[in-house]
Amino acid sequence: MQLPIGNAPCSWGVEFADDPRNPQWQQVLDEAASAGYRGMELGPIGYMPEDPAALRSGLAERNLTLIGGVIFRPFHDPTKWDEVLAASRRTCEALSAHGAKNLVLIDSIAAGRAPTAGRAAEAKRMSEDDWQAFIGRIRTVARMGTEDYGLSVALHAHAAGYMEFEDELERALEEIEAGLMSVCLDTGHCVYAGFDPVGFYRRHAARVSYIHLKDVDSAVKARVVAERIGFYDACAQGLFCNLGQGAVDFPAMRDALAENGFEGWVTVEQDCDPAGTTVPIEDARANLAYLRGIGLAA
Repeated sequence: MQLPIGNAPCSWGVEFADDPRNPQWQQVLDEAASAGYRGMELGPIGYMPEDPAALRSGLAERNLTLIGGVIFRPFHDPTKWDEVLAASRRTCEALSAHGAKNLVLIDSIAAGRAPTAGRAAEAKRMSEDDWQAFIGRIRTVARMGTEDYGLSVALHAHAAGYMEFEDELERALEEIEAGLMSVCLDTGHCVYAGFDPVGFYRRHAARVSYIHLKDVDSAVKARVVAERIGFYDACAQGLFCNLGQGAVDFPAMRDALAENGFEGWVTVEQDCDPAGTTVPIEDARANLAYLRGIGLAA
Protein backbone atom coordinates (compact mmCIF):
# COMPACT_ATOMS: atom_id res chain seq x y z
CA MET A 1 0.00 0.00 0.00
CA GLN A 2 1.12 3.56 -0.62
CA LEU A 3 0.25 6.28 1.87
CA PRO A 4 0.95 10.03 1.95
CA ILE A 5 4.14 10.59 3.94
CA GLY A 6 4.94 13.70 5.94
CA ASN A 7 7.72 14.84 8.22
CA ALA A 8 8.00 16.99 11.34
CA PRO A 9 10.26 19.72 12.73
CA CYS A 10 11.59 17.34 15.39
CA SER A 11 13.50 15.61 12.58
CA TRP A 12 15.49 18.85 12.42
CA GLY A 13 15.96 18.89 16.20
CA VAL A 14 13.07 21.26 16.94
CA GLU A 15 11.58 20.19 20.26
CA PHE A 16 10.91 23.58 21.90
CA ALA A 17 9.89 26.77 20.13
CA ASP A 18 12.35 28.97 22.00
CA ASP A 19 15.49 26.83 21.61
CA PRO A 20 18.15 29.15 20.12
CA ARG A 21 19.71 26.18 18.32
CA ASN A 22 16.61 25.66 16.17
CA PRO A 23 16.96 26.10 12.42
CA GLN A 24 14.71 28.71 10.85
CA TRP A 25 11.25 27.38 10.03
CA GLN A 26 11.72 28.35 6.38
CA GLN A 27 14.80 26.11 6.20
CA VAL A 28 12.87 23.17 7.62
CA LEU A 29 10.11 23.61 5.04
CA ASP A 30 12.63 24.08 2.24
CA GLU A 31 14.50 20.91 3.13
CA ALA A 32 11.40 18.81 3.72
CA ALA A 33 10.05 19.77 0.31
CA SER A 34 13.43 19.21 -1.33
CA ALA A 35 13.64 15.74 0.23
CA GLY A 36 10.32 14.84 -1.43
CA TYR A 37 7.79 15.24 1.38
CA ARG A 38 4.45 16.88 0.72
CA GLY A 39 3.23 17.20 4.28
CA MET A 40 4.60 18.72 7.49
CA GLU A 41 3.58 18.90 11.11
CA LEU A 42 3.39 22.22 12.90
CA GLY A 43 6.06 21.56 15.50
CA PRO A 44 5.84 23.18 18.95
CA ILE A 45 3.41 26.07 18.94
CA GLY A 46 5.27 29.32 18.37
CA TYR A 47 7.95 27.79 16.17
CA MET A 48 6.13 28.31 12.88
CA PRO A 49 4.20 31.54 12.34
CA GLU A 50 0.86 31.74 14.08
CA ASP A 51 -0.24 34.33 11.54
CA PRO A 52 -2.24 32.11 9.15
CA ALA A 53 -1.38 34.20 6.10
CA ALA A 54 2.36 33.94 6.71
CA LEU A 55 2.35 30.18 7.22
CA ARG A 56 -0.15 29.60 4.41
CA SER A 57 2.17 31.39 2.01
CA GLY A 58 5.19 29.47 3.26
CA LEU A 59 3.47 26.13 2.79
CA ALA A 60 2.02 26.99 -0.62
CA GLU A 61 5.37 28.16 -1.99
CA ARG A 62 6.76 24.71 -1.27
CA ASN A 63 3.67 22.68 -2.19
CA LEU A 64 3.36 21.44 1.38
CA THR A 65 0.25 20.52 3.35
CA LEU A 66 0.01 21.06 7.09
CA ILE A 67 -0.84 17.63 8.51
CA GLY A 68 -1.28 18.27 12.21
CA GLY A 69 0.41 19.33 15.40
CA VAL A 70 1.55 18.08 18.76
CA ILE A 71 0.81 19.34 22.27
CA PHE A 72 3.88 18.19 24.19
CA ARG A 73 3.10 19.52 27.64
CA PRO A 74 3.03 18.36 31.29
CA PHE A 75 -0.45 16.87 31.50
CA HIS A 76 0.84 15.06 34.61
CA ASP A 77 1.39 18.32 36.55
CA PRO A 78 -1.78 20.02 37.86
CA THR A 79 0.20 23.19 38.66
CA LYS A 80 0.93 23.61 34.92
CA TRP A 81 -2.66 23.15 33.78
CA ASP A 82 -3.12 26.76 32.69
CA GLU A 83 -0.01 26.43 30.53
CA VAL A 84 -1.29 23.20 28.99
CA LEU A 85 -4.70 24.70 28.23
CA ALA A 86 -3.23 27.84 26.66
CA ALA A 87 -0.87 25.86 24.43
CA SER A 88 -3.70 23.53 23.49
CA ARG A 89 -5.97 26.38 22.45
CA ARG A 90 -3.22 28.02 20.38
CA THR A 91 -2.40 24.73 18.67
CA CYS A 92 -6.04 24.05 17.85
CA GLU A 93 -6.41 27.54 16.40
CA ALA A 94 -3.31 27.09 14.25
CA LEU A 95 -4.38 23.72 12.91
CA SER A 96 -7.94 24.74 12.15
CA ALA A 97 -6.72 27.83 10.25
CA HIS A 98 -5.01 25.51 7.74
CA GLY A 99 -7.48 22.65 7.62
CA ALA A 100 -5.07 20.27 9.38
CA LYS A 101 -6.88 17.51 11.24
CA ASN A 102 -4.42 15.62 13.45
CA LEU A 103 -4.03 16.90 17.01
CA VAL A 104 -1.60 14.77 19.01
CA LEU A 105 -1.48 14.87 22.83
CA ILE A 106 1.77 13.91 24.59
CA ASP A 107 2.54 14.04 28.27
CA SER A 108 5.97 15.65 28.39
CA ILE A 109 9.00 14.33 30.24
CA ALA A 110 8.49 14.17 34.02
CA ALA A 111 11.18 14.25 36.68
CA GLY A 112 9.56 11.29 38.41
CA ARG A 113 9.68 9.12 35.30
CA ALA A 114 12.86 10.21 33.51
CA PRO A 115 15.19 7.84 35.44
CA THR A 116 13.08 4.81 34.46
CA ALA A 117 12.37 5.57 30.81
CA GLY A 118 12.15 2.25 29.01
CA ARG A 119 11.88 0.33 32.33
CA ALA A 120 8.22 -0.54 32.83
CA ALA A 121 8.78 -2.74 35.87
CA GLU A 122 10.68 -0.02 37.76
CA ALA A 123 8.68 3.04 36.77
CA LYS A 124 6.87 5.10 39.39
CA ARG A 125 3.10 4.90 38.83
CA MET A 126 0.47 7.45 39.70
CA SER A 127 -1.93 6.96 42.57
CA GLU A 128 -5.49 6.24 41.51
CA ASP A 129 -6.58 9.79 42.33
CA ASP A 130 -3.69 11.31 40.39
CA TRP A 131 -4.37 9.02 37.44
CA GLN A 132 -8.03 9.99 37.27
CA ALA A 133 -7.11 13.70 37.38
CA PHE A 134 -4.48 13.11 34.68
CA ILE A 135 -6.97 11.32 32.43
CA GLY A 136 -9.47 14.10 33.12
CA ARG A 137 -7.02 16.71 31.84
CA ILE A 138 -6.34 14.67 28.71
CA ARG A 139 -10.09 14.22 28.17
CA THR A 140 -10.68 17.97 28.52
CA VAL A 141 -8.18 18.81 25.78
CA ALA A 142 -9.46 15.96 23.63
CA ARG A 143 -12.97 17.39 23.94
CA MET A 144 -11.67 20.86 23.06
CA GLY A 145 -10.03 19.59 19.89
CA THR A 146 -12.90 17.36 18.85
CA GLU A 147 -15.94 19.43 19.76
CA ASP A 148 -14.67 23.01 19.46
CA TYR A 149 -12.40 22.61 16.42
CA GLY A 150 -13.48 19.43 14.61
CA LEU A 151 -10.03 17.84 14.90
CA SER A 152 -9.05 14.20 15.13
CA VAL A 153 -7.41 13.94 18.56
CA ALA A 154 -4.92 11.18 19.26
CA LEU A 155 -2.96 10.20 22.35
CA HIS A 156 0.75 9.44 21.90
CA ALA A 157 2.83 7.38 24.35
CA HIS A 158 6.25 8.99 24.93
CA ALA A 159 9.38 7.97 26.79
CA ALA A 160 9.84 9.45 30.27
CA GLY A 161 6.30 10.79 30.63
CA TYR A 162 3.43 9.27 32.59
CA MET A 163 1.88 7.92 29.39
CA GLU A 164 4.74 5.70 28.21
CA PHE A 165 4.05 2.00 28.68
CA GLU A 166 1.64 -0.34 26.97
CA ASP A 167 -0.57 -0.88 30.00
CA GLU A 168 -0.96 2.89 30.46
CA LEU A 169 -1.98 3.41 26.85
CA GLU A 170 -4.37 0.44 27.02
CA ARG A 171 -6.00 1.84 30.15
CA ALA A 172 -6.38 5.30 28.61
CA LEU A 173 -8.20 3.75 25.65
CA GLU A 174 -10.57 2.01 28.05
CA GLU A 175 -11.32 5.18 30.02
CA ILE A 176 -11.60 7.84 27.29
CA GLU A 177 -14.44 7.56 24.83
CA ALA A 178 -13.61 6.53 21.26
CA GLY A 179 -15.53 9.53 19.95
CA LEU A 180 -13.16 11.89 21.74
CA MET A 181 -9.77 10.28 21.36
CA SER A 182 -7.82 7.79 19.26
CA VAL A 183 -4.13 6.85 19.25
CA CYS A 184 -1.17 8.26 17.39
CA LEU A 185 1.00 5.14 17.26
CA ASP A 186 4.71 5.99 17.35
CA THR A 187 6.73 2.94 16.35
CA GLY A 188 9.93 4.19 18.00
CA HIS A 189 8.42 5.08 21.35
CA CYS A 190 6.67 1.71 21.47
CA VAL A 191 9.98 -0.09 21.04
CA TYR A 192 11.71 2.21 23.53
CA ALA A 193 8.99 1.38 26.08
CA GLY A 194 9.33 -2.35 25.42
CA PHE A 195 6.22 -3.21 23.42
CA ASP A 196 5.53 -4.23 19.85
CA PRO A 197 3.93 -1.51 17.70
CA VAL A 198 2.69 -4.02 15.12
CA GLY A 199 0.96 -6.15 17.74
CA PHE A 200 -0.56 -3.09 19.41
CA TYR A 201 -1.82 -1.83 16.06
CA ARG A 202 -3.38 -5.16 15.15
CA ARG A 203 -5.29 -5.19 18.44
CA HIS A 204 -6.40 -1.57 18.26
CA ALA A 205 -6.53 -0.72 14.57
CA ALA A 206 -9.99 0.81 14.92
CA ARG A 207 -8.62 3.33 17.47
CA VAL A 208 -5.39 4.25 15.62
CA SER A 209 -5.96 7.35 13.51
CA TYR A 210 -2.41 8.54 12.88
CA ILE A 211 1.08 7.03 12.64
CA HIS A 212 4.52 8.36 13.56
CA LEU A 213 7.37 6.34 12.08
CA LYS A 214 10.64 6.11 14.01
CA ASP A 215 13.29 3.43 14.18
CA VAL A 216 15.39 2.54 17.23
CA ASP A 217 19.04 1.53 17.30
CA SER A 218 18.92 -1.53 19.57
CA ALA A 219 22.48 -1.16 20.83
CA VAL A 220 22.01 2.50 21.71
CA LYS A 221 18.70 1.74 23.39
CA ALA A 222 20.22 -1.00 25.54
CA ARG A 223 23.03 1.27 26.65
CA VAL A 224 20.97 4.38 27.42
CA VAL A 225 18.37 2.38 29.34
CA ALA A 226 21.06 0.55 31.31
CA GLU A 227 22.92 3.77 32.09
CA ARG A 228 19.70 5.75 32.72
CA ILE A 229 20.69 8.38 30.18
CA GLY A 230 18.13 11.15 29.68
CA PHE A 231 15.88 11.11 26.63
CA TYR A 232 17.37 14.11 24.84
CA ASP A 233 20.91 12.92 25.51
CA ALA A 234 19.86 9.54 24.12
CA CYS A 235 18.55 11.24 20.98
CA ALA A 236 21.87 13.07 20.62
CA GLN A 237 23.66 9.72 20.88
CA GLY A 238 21.73 8.27 17.94
CA LEU A 239 18.84 6.47 19.65
CA PHE A 240 16.61 7.05 16.64
CA CYS A 241 18.37 5.75 13.55
CA ASN A 242 17.29 5.90 9.93
CA LEU A 243 14.23 3.83 9.10
CA GLY A 244 15.03 0.23 8.30
CA GLN A 245 18.30 0.21 10.24
CA GLY A 246 16.92 -0.58 13.68
CA ALA A 247 14.54 -2.72 15.68
CA VAL A 248 11.18 -1.79 14.10
CA ASP A 249 9.73 -4.28 11.60
CA PHE A 250 8.42 -1.82 9.03
CA PRO A 251 7.38 -4.43 6.42
CA ALA A 252 5.18 -6.02 9.09
CA MET A 253 3.81 -2.58 10.00
CA ARG A 254 3.06 -1.94 6.32
CA ASP A 255 1.22 -5.25 6.04
CA ALA A 256 -0.83 -4.60 9.18
CA LEU A 257 -1.84 -1.16 7.91
CA ALA A 258 -2.87 -2.64 4.55
CA GLU A 259 -4.83 -5.50 6.12
CA ASN A 260 -6.83 -3.04 8.23
CA GLY A 261 -7.40 -0.48 5.49
CA PHE A 262 -5.53 2.36 7.17
CA GLU A 263 -6.02 5.69 5.41
CA GLY A 264 -4.47 9.06 6.01
CA TRP A 265 -1.09 10.60 6.63
CA VAL A 266 1.91 8.82 8.06
CA THR A 267 4.65 11.06 9.46
CA VAL A 268 8.37 10.35 9.74
CA GLU A 269 9.97 11.59 12.95
CA GLN A 270 13.67 11.16 13.65
CA ASP A 271 14.32 13.21 16.78
CA CYS A 272 17.86 14.54 16.81
CA ASP A 273 20.12 17.10 18.47
CA PRO A 274 19.74 20.48 16.70
CA ALA A 275 23.45 21.10 17.31
CA GLY A 276 24.52 17.55 16.48
CA THR A 277 26.54 16.11 13.64
CA THR A 278 23.67 14.57 11.68
CA VAL A 279 22.44 16.21 8.47
CA PRO A 280 18.63 16.20 8.73
CA ILE A 281 17.94 16.60 5.02
CA GLU A 282 20.09 13.55 4.25
CA ASP A 283 18.23 11.49 6.86
CA ALA A 284 14.90 12.76 5.52
CA ARG A 285 15.82 11.66 2.00
CA ALA A 286 17.05 8.27 3.18
CA ASN A 287 13.90 7.65 5.21
CA LEU A 288 11.59 8.46 2.31
CA ALA A 289 13.67 6.31 -0.03
CA TYR A 290 13.34 3.41 2.41
CA LEU A 291 9.56 3.80 2.64
CA ARG A 292 9.35 3.86 -1.15
CA GLY A 293 11.53 0.76 -1.30
CA ILE A 294 9.10 -1.24 0.85
CA GLY A 295 6.08 0.10 -1.00
CA LEU A 296 4.69 2.26 1.79
CA ALA A 297 5.26 5.60 0.02
CA ALA A 298 4.60 6.67 -3.55
